[in-house]
Amino acid sequence: MISAKTFRQLALAFSQAEEHPHFEKSSFRIKKKIFATLDEKKSVAVVKLSPIDQSAFCAFDAAVIFPIPGSWGKQGWTMIELKKVKISTLKDALSTAYATVSKNR
Repeated sequence: MISAKTFRQLALAFSQAEEHPHFEKSSFRIKKKIFATLDEKKSVAVVKLSPIDQSAFCAFDAAVIFPIPGSWGKQGWTMIELKKVKISTLKDALSTAYATVSKNR
């Protein structure tokens, strides 16, 4: 299980990454654009991926990483179950999300 503290450390390790409130969650941003969110109460994170990257990550285990239902998921927003995900997979997903959002600026 990945703790909220560990998730924060990983997300904030990226250059210029900042944490800000986002409704009842925490958001992690690069140049004011969200690349990840954290819902501590539900122990889930959401990352912004390209459709191709989303498909690749979801292929690992759809019970651990899966698109958010509806139009948000079609835009690449991908849910990660922090109780189930491996640290290496989470690191890869965060890195990919950070790169995806930072290059779109």
